[in-house]
Formats: sequence, C-alpha cells, structure tokens
Amino acid sequence: MTNGTELPAGETWELRLYVAGQTTKSIAALANLRRYCEQYVAGRYQLEVIDLMQHPQLAEGDQILAIPTVVRKVPEPIRKVIGDLSNEERVIVGLDLRPQHR
Repeated sequence: MTNGTELPAGETWELRLYVAGQTTKSIAALANLRRYCEQYVAGRYQLEVIDLMQHPQLAEGDQILAIPTVVRKVPEPIRKVIGDLSNEERVIVGLDLRPQHR
C-alpha cells in the first residue's frame, strides 16, 4: 500500500527553490532542502534553484509571492513551502516527504 506521493521506481521528484540572491535565508533554505532530500528521497530528486534577482519573470509561473519558496512539481499535486526551511517537520509535512522504504 502506498500513499499518493510515492513514485514508481526510477521516477524523480522535481523541486524548484525560488530565492533572491545569496541572502542568509536563501543559503539556509538551499542547505536545508538538500539535507532533507538526501535524507528522504536520495538519488530520486532534481532540484532547480531559480534566482529571482536574475529572472524575476519566472515567479509568475509558480505564483511565487514570498521568498525563499520551494515548489514540489512532481509528484503531483503541486505543493509549496515558504521560508528558510529550518523547521524540518513543517517541510516534511508541507512537501509530503516520506522516509524511503527499503
């Protein structure tokens, strides 16, 4: 039995992290997100970092209103978490990450 966000073997989680430059919050959010991904979906994720200082037009596509924001594109449904991602429980629940079953 699986939950709605588990992927078939070989499929990849697609995540986007929206930041604004190399701020303390942006750097912390990236480090925290990478740590959670390695812990929960190691080897099964793609992480795209989008700097809105360089590409502000990209915020509209995912309706980004605050930064940093992480968007889980795949698996669907799309989910978002805002902030420096330092609260692990909030991120795990918000992105619906689950420990890998081996």
